[in-house]
Amino acid sequence: MKRIILLCLLLAGQVADAQKTQKPVLHGRHWMAITGKPLAATAGATIFQQGGNAVDAACAMMAATCTMWDVLSWGGEAQALIWNPKTKKVIAINALGVAPSGATAEFFKSKGYAYPPEYGPLAAVTPGTPGGLCHMLATYGTLSLKQVLKPAMDLAAGYPIDAETANNIERNKARLKQWPYSKSVMLPHAGQKRESPEAGELFVQQDLFNTLQKMIEAEEAALKNGKSRKEAIEAAYARFYRGDIAKEFVRGCQEQGGLITEKDLADWKVLEEEPLHTNYRGVDVYKLQAWTQGPMMLQGLNMLEPFDLKAMGYNSAQYIHTMCQVLNLCFADRDFYYGDPYFPPAEPVKGLLSKEYARERVRQMSLDVNDPKAGPGDPYPFQGGENPYRHLLKDWGTVSTEPVTPEYREQLFLGTTSVEAADKEGWVVSIVPSGGWIPACIAGRTGIGMSQRMQSFVLDPALNPYNVVAPGKRPRVTLTPGLAMKDGKPLIAFGVQGGDTQDQNLIQFLVNMIDFNMNVQEACEAANVNTNQLYLSLGGQDRKPKPGSILLQDATPPWVRKDLQRRGYRMTFEDRTSGPINAIYFDWKHGTMWGGSSQHGEDYGIGW
Repeated sequence: MKRIILLCLLLAGQVADAQKTQKPVLHGRHWMAITGKPLAATAGATIFQQGGNAVDAACAMMAATCTMWDVLSWGGEAQALIWNPKTKKVIAINALGVAPSGATAEFFKSKGYAYPPEYGPLAAVTPGTPGGLCHMLATYGTLSLKQVLKPAMDLAAGYPIDAETANNIERNKARLKQWPYSKSVMLPHAGQKRESPEAGELFVQQDLFNTLQKMIEAEEAALKNGKSRKEAIEAAYARFYRGDIAKEFVRGCQEQGGLITEKDLADWKVLEEEPLHTNYRGVDVYKLQAWTQGPMMLQGLNMLEPFDLKAMGYNSAQYIHTMCQVLNLCFADRDFYYGDPYFPPAEPVKGLLSKEYARERVRQMSLDVNDPKAGPGDPYPFQGGENPYRHLLKDWGTVSTEPVTPEYREQLFLGTTSVEAADKEGWVVSIVPSGGWIPACIAGRTGIGMSQRMQSFVLDPALNPYNVVAPGKRPRVTLTPGLAMKDGKPLIAFGVQGGDTQDQNLIQFLVNMIDFNMNVQEACEAANVNTNQLYLSLGGQDRKPKPGSILLQDATPPWVRKDLQRRGYRMTFEDRTSGPINAIYFDWKHGTMWGGSSQHGEDYGIGW
């Protein structure tokens, strides 16, 4: 009996050693599909099984997550990085909506706002997700829009809603009742104690189904008229932004007090851009331009490169302090210098991302205690220019000494989803779509929840002269897909949900893999530190930084806590220290793919 018990204990130890993460690593040879909901990952797998490439599958997953209200809907925005194996280039997709006609700082100030509102029709920029999906599919996919939208249409016709979404609707029902079309869709049991759907109940979105059907009808009509596959998808795009769908969207928006016009929709377009990148310890890391917060991750990597992070030890007090001081300085630069590059003034991106500027910022760091006054630097000399706003830097920003509340944490982590896909032909896609999350104001009989991204603008140029709201302008968003390359080949595709926490979690994810040799699932699950010393991009009218306030994993050892307290940090502790991170690692030694998906949330992956 003793031998049997000993053998069982030995086997249990072997299993424990073999499985060190809460979720297993995914392995695939032919393709990998990872996103925010199991049903949406299944949509991607279905497209792969029909012969689609990674772009087709990513578009299907994005459509499914929008339909499932996975912290976004069809009226939101889409940001993507695509590796094209044919051209050997990384492509950046900008499908972010713009502020509508009449959206000026003076307009919102006249209504008593310090920032544009969080919710409702006045929070809406023009929808970008439908256009972004159509553009990516038409240009880089292989299947028809009808094929790619079929899983989403099946969901719109009625799917068993998950508890997370159903309960989110119930929590927000008071606000949803303000908007008649949202109430009609979201609260099928109006007047009962529970007015939202129950978990497992079939959730039907007939208006959305009809909208998607109209797009497919436009595609099919164009094909019958001899148009090419790409032209047919563009016809669906045109019906959404310039046809009867646009008219109903605008009617429903304006009926409820929104500003979006038919011209706003007709004038909007998807943009392809050159991504930004830096090299960190031999790895080329790509991000979108400064209309996102993505460049701060690149700047942070530049600043971290001189430090021997591995010698400090994973999540030691010195490591956490170093990471926080780097992030605080990067956030200050983000909060002052980032905005829409298609509007003047031009953001000083070259200076911000120069290695010389990174060295200057490291010299400004406090190496022992937290610096509560960490503010924007001056990158202009590092690109041969003079800062037109130097006079604003001295007295920039104000801080808050208020404690971190649950509401603050919710705004800091306010979500989105991420979509990662790759195939054996070499296509790699990383998308972080968002906007139109619950509680969303649905625009008329389109079934489409409008974006709430207007709140990411500022009204006071002293806070950020690059991100002041104006008609036709894009707000600086938190959304930030990532792609890492090595030796000219994809290494890691990655993304995460979580508002302002996104790039601070992703920089640690990448450091975990590069500096601490974690595999992709370990890096997705690893405990992170989050700094609150930043201006919230989403939330109420008080978004001031909270100097020294950090979030740590609740298993942080007491000696680390004591050391950090000595350094001037105010700590809160939670089991969850990041939104769900999704990633694909490319194992070129074996010719396979490794998929990782955080244990937080309902994110899910399928590989083959």
